Formats: sequence, C-alpha cells, structure tokens
Amino acid sequence: MTIEINLLPWRDRVRERRSRRFHIALVLAAAVGLGSGASMTLFYQQRLEAQQQRNAHVEAQAAQLERDIRSIGEYEEARAQMLDQIDVFSRLQVGRPQTVHVFNQLVESLEEGVHYTRLSRQGDSLRLVGLADSNRQVSDQLRALAAASALDVPVLSEVESEDGAARRRFSLSVNQQMPDDVEPRADERVPERDAEEVSS
Repeated sequence: MTIEINLLPWRDRVRERRSRRFHIALVLAAAVGLGSGASMTLFYQQRLEAQQQRNAHVEAQAAQLERDIRSIGEYEEARAQMLDQIDVFSRLQVGRPQTVHVFNQLVESLEEGVHYTRLSRQGDSLRLVGLADSNRQVSDQLRALAAASALDVPVLSEVESEDGAARRRFSLSVNQQMPDDVEPRADERVPERDAEEVSS
C-alpha cells in the first residue's frame, strides 16, 4: 500500500509566512529608516538654527563693537580738539600779560618827538614804523628800546626823509625777551592805542 503526501499546501503556507515576515521586516526597516532620517534631519535642522542664531548674535556684537570703535574714535577726536583748544587758551592766557607788559614798555620807552605809525608782530618779533623830528631822536629811541626789560636790542632797517619835510621816517625790528614767569603789575593795563598805530 502506497501513501502519497502532498506537501504543496505546506510549502505554500511556509512561503507565505516567509513572504509576510519579509514584507513586515521590509516595512519595519523602511519605518526605522524613515524615522532615523527624520530624526537626523530634525537634529541637523536644530543644529543649523542654533548655529544661525549664534552667527546672528556674533554679527550683532560685531556691529555693536564697530559702532563702539567709531564712537571711541569720535571721542578721541573731540578730546584732541578740546586739548588743542585748551592749549591755545593757555598760550593766550600766558601771552596776555606779556603783551600788556610789552605795550607798556613801548609806551614808557617812547621818546619825545617820536611816534609810531605802524606796529606789527610775528611771533616774538615786533616791527615798528614811526616818525621822528631828527636823526638824533631816532638814535635816542633805539637806545630807549634797548634799555627796555621786555625788549631785545632793536635793529634799524631804514631811515628816510619825508618828501617836503624835515621829519625822518624810520622802521625797525625788535624781539621780545620777557620770561614766561613775568607778570605785569596790578596797575598795568593795555594802553588805549590801536595795535596798528601808536602815537605819543
């Protein structure tokens, strides 16, 4: 007696189970892959956003630093200008008593019959143009200027007779020599004379 066993249904069922397992595994792998991809994408997106925020913060701080540097430069420039102005004011303040003293010395040393028609100053050098009745008065005026404590020895540059008159027109230059620490007396004041014309 022969027994025949048909294995085809069993094999089909096994094949179906294996096929289902494969599809399930494939779906699970796809799901895991998609989940991992989504997680990595989200992670890198968060990292990118954080880096962009850090970059924006760094750029903002750099812009603020540039503004601060410009402000410091402006403050330094304003400070330098203020120091220059203070220096100018200081020199003017120091030079004012010197100028008063020099004017007083010019007036005190003025000889009779002599008067100045023009006075100009460049630095510490004074240039005087004046009129005198005679050559002797011009010589006396030079000696009087040389004896003044605020003035150096004068240098006569020109003496000429005025047209149609016996008067002498002369021009000379003299340097100031007053020390910085000399201050005028309390009763000294600028004579009421024009700086361009000092007459007796």
